[in-house]
Amino acid sequence: MDVPAATFIVPAAGRGQRMGSAVPKQYLPLAGRPVLSHTLQALQASPAVSAIVLVVHPEDDALYRQALGVTPPTKLRQVVPGGDERWASVRAGLAVTTSADAYVAVHDAVRPLASADLLARVVAAAVAEGAAVPGLPVAETVKQVHHGRVVATPDRSGMWLAQTPQVFRRELLLAAYEGAAEPVPTDDASLVERLGHAVAVVTGEPANIKVTTPNDLAWAAWQLDRARGTGAMPRRLRVGQGYDVHRLAPDRRLILGGVSVPFDRGLAGHSDADVLTHAIIDALLGAAGVGDIGQLFPDSDDQYRGIDSLVLLRRTTDMLLARGAVIHHVDAVVMAQRPRLAPHRQAMAAALAAAMQVAADVVSVKATTTEGLGFTGREEGIAAQAVALVEL
Repeated sequence: MDVPAATFIVPAAGRGQRMGSAVPKQYLPLAGRPVLSHTLQALQASPAVSAIVLVVHPEDDALYRQALGVTPPTKLRQVVPGGDERWASVRAGLAVTTSADAYVAVHDAVRPLASADLLARVVAAAVAEGAAVPGLPVAETVKQVHHGRVVATPDRSGMWLAQTPQVFRRELLLAAYEGAAEPVPTDDASLVERLGHAVAVVTGEPANIKVTTPNDLAWAAWQLDRARGTGAMPRRLRVGQGYDVHRLAPDRRLILGGVSVPFDRGLAGHSDADVLTHAIIDALLGAAGVGDIGQLFPDSDDQYRGIDSLVLLRRTTDMLLARGAVIHHVDAVVMAQRPRLAPHRQAMAAALAAAMQVAADVVSVKATTTEGLGFTGREEGIAAQAVALVEL
């Protein structure tokens, strides 16, 4: 029995800002190869895929060529430049399809774990119904939130989380995009629904995640390891601790956790002397077992003179992510007689969390005085201590 097949459009022009990386997420390393490479490999291996149209950002020529490897997928028909928004990239890919492409699928470049079975089932459903998407029923209570407060609790029964690939009869998707108006929905099925056409839903796969955050990337790496028989759960949980001290000095800004704190003095140091961020960097490095801040960012190196310590924290995070690490929690305390730091703790935690590419509640920042005792009590300097829980 022949397996129905479709032409797959893979929009890969996005910048992936939620990942917090300078490199777009579709090109980040996953088990030794770019995420996009795994996605294309899955499509190449599926009988349900007849051809692939890859849509890339004009500035990513070297990156996508690296993802294609020495031998590009034989099903790769064309590479076309994408737009600033996802819908523009899909439309660019759709424009190079022809009437010979009876069915067209759109599949996220950062869904590398879609199985051959899932691809076949969604394509078959689209052939039968004209349009089909995979999805998973919502398993938890849903809250509608506005400005940090719950405004409604919708009934979750009948609610599903949509995945890709989303597959359509080509003429139907063309008509949907020809009539598209701003704001364009975040998935293609929504445009087809606007036409009044029914969209079939097939049961998706929990493993078919969209890699959006560093934790997603680490989880996908574990899934690939497990598929190869090399994965192990649970992974190793490691704790690291960091401690740093800087002397207070005139004519310096006081920077703590990336936040400028009003005070008559700042901390002396080669960089911006952010004692809190330095302690956290050492805690992360200690948990990962990869040295300390002095080894990675020596104060003898002029490139670090006056540098924003959050930049160093981001580089440390990138190094840990490249090793498959997951940052679970960071707890830090600043020891200073003055100034009063309580009004700034939330801003510090937010800045640190952003640099580490984690949620705000992963980072805890506290402050204390030393009751006038010691060098901090005499206001000679400020100290900070941090503990990090990291999964390797």
